[in-house]
Amino acid sequence: MVVCGDDALAERLAAELRVLYRTQVTIVVPAVRPAGTARPDTGGRIRAAALISRVQAAMNRAAPAVADSLAGTAPRVMEAPVLDEEALTEAGVTRADALALVHDDDETNIRAALAARRLNPRLRLVIRLYDRKLGQHLAQLLDQAAALAQPGLDPDALDTSTTVLSDADTAAPALAATAVAGTSKVVQADGLLLRAAERTPPGRGEVADPGLCTLALLSATYNDPAGTEGSDASGQDGPLLLPDDATVTAATGRGTVVLDTVTHAGPHPAPRRLAGRGLPLRSLFSRRLRWSLAGLVLCVLGLALATWATTERHPLSAAYLTLLDLFAIDDPAIGEPASRQVLQLLTGLAGLLLLPVLLAAALEAFGTFRTASALRRPPRGLSGHVVLLGLGKVGSRVLARLHELGIPVVCVEENPEARGIPLARRLRVPTLIGDVRDEGVLEAAKIRRAHALLALTSHDTTNLEAALYARSLKPDLRVSLRLYDDAFATAVYRTLRAAHPRALTRSRSVSTLAAPSFAGAMMGRQILGAIPVERKVLLFAALDVAGHPQLEGRTVTESFRPGAWRVLAIDSTAPGDRRPDLAASPDEDAPAAPPGLVWNLHPGYVLRPSDRVVLAATRHGLAELLAPRPRTDSGAATP
Repeated sequence: MVVCGDDALAERLAAELRVLYRTQVTIVVPAVRPAGTARPDTGGRIRAAALISRVQAAMNRAAPAVADSLAGTAPRVMEAPVLDEEALTEAGVTRADALALVHDDDETNIRAALAARRLNPRLRLVIRLYDRKLGQHLAQLLDQAAALAQPGLDPDALDTSTTVLSDADTAAPALAATAVAGTSKVVQADGLLLRAAERTPPGRGEVADPGLCTLALLSATYNDPAGTEGSDASGQDGPLLLPDDATVTAATGRGTVVLDTVTHAGPHPAPRRLAGRGLPLRSLFSRRLRWSLAGLVLCVLGLALATWATTERHPLSAAYLTLLDLFAIDDPAIGEPASRQVLQLLTGLAGLLLLPVLLAAALEAFGTFRTASALRRPPRGLSGHVVLLGLGKVGSRVLARLHELGIPVVCVEENPEARGIPLARRLRVPTLIGDVRDEGVLEAAKIRRAHALLALTSHDTTNLEAALYARSLKPDLRVSLRLYDDAFATAVYRTLRAAHPRALTRSRSVSTLAAPSFAGAMMGRQILGAIPVERKVLLFAALDVAGHPQLEGRTVTESFRPGAWRVLAIDSTAPGDRRPDLAASPDEDAPAAPPGLVWNLHPGYVLRPSDRVVLAATRHGLAELLAPRPRTDSGAATP
């Protein structure tokens, strides 16, 4: 396996491949020295040694016992001034099984992908791209190039030859789910949202709700404010993933993570809008102005009724006479009864009051249309919302996810040119431009009445400072932090949990959440998403049954291996009509199609080779399913 990149995702991806899948890994990083220089590469050697040290630390965090057995076999690290064909050839792309391009620059990844496809048409490519549409077109182009370079190859074998992923898209469901009441984890599959929820231990006489199935047993110290997330004083090391029914029944007093509901994904219906501007009709005039207009209308109506009653005119004539008086274009009521004169004076006064109201309405309408494309301010009386800090790559994806779930959001962003600002403007999400560390910014975001805080900026200290200040304003606030360093995240988590035992605190790393999906895609299967369970990760994958003796010809019950994998659903769509990427969001312009996944499977259903299943798996379980099988002398796979 070849990994090109030098950030946290590349480090954790290399550790994932080395520890869980036991593959040989080469990491290609940008060169420190200028290209073409002949000076000794002292800085490059120091940088390579530091990268190897960080990868080894990530391996220890992923699986200490396995990492100890692999001591001294760290991945190979090489530097390349330019990621061209020469550098890729030196890295071994021509004989590699898979190449992951995880640079933060989309253009660099695209150039390298095109060069790698020319060097090795059979290479499995995993590309990190932020632009979804561009990623789809690029995957089609590279698959077509691979097919033309190999005329005799079955096209079905190319389904996973190119996989385009985004670390922001992969981590966004887990980050957004921490802010959703009653839902702790979310993964998308075939236009559906798989919602996993944490359940507290049932009391005496109560029956636990297993949902569709139990995904994990939480550690015994999970709800202990002084405990460490992922540790268990009783000797159980962390949570127990994918337990069987007997284990769940015997584990009294421990919380569970269950697959709770399956609901349709997609944006909520947009409110009625003015044509051509995307402006809500109710925001054309302010509430105070609408009440003023309504009061004047009732006043004129009352004057018209009084004129009709006192002059014995026809109702339409009385209304017309009132309007003439209102606009001061009727003759004075000289010599007429006193009641008529009084009504004319009152109507003229109402006309004087109408003029400033009409002027205010015109000015408000003009100002509203001018600011139709501007960012909204948090409305008065807003409560129960989520305060989202940071609208970069990750923040904008989380904002889109929260909007799909119908969760009210107030965004705070320091940079007015941030990537997510246009999205917030289009979705009409209240957004504040300012530094969250400045006094009054969080108060303006209504943090005292908020339900949760998502601190997703790229600076750990900013996220921590915002979380601490928000907790000082509202001690029971639900907080989720994006932190880079795992050790720092653990220390922050334990301290905040001990200081605020009644408040929910989570620390998440985008690279940690995304690395399993990238690693699984490099092994050749489509990963739908990852669900964090304390400090572990549970993967959801779409897998063809054919070629997997652990699944093929077995019933749903027989295929279940506790602690490794569990079949959750079967794709009932015909093989030729199946969506190639179940994790992708449905196209808004395409006609709505019924989901093809069937849930609540019968335990006796026999899995056929033509079936495609959705399963939950641990990282070790998925690695076992995807591991290459040894062959006998006759060429058959060893059972």
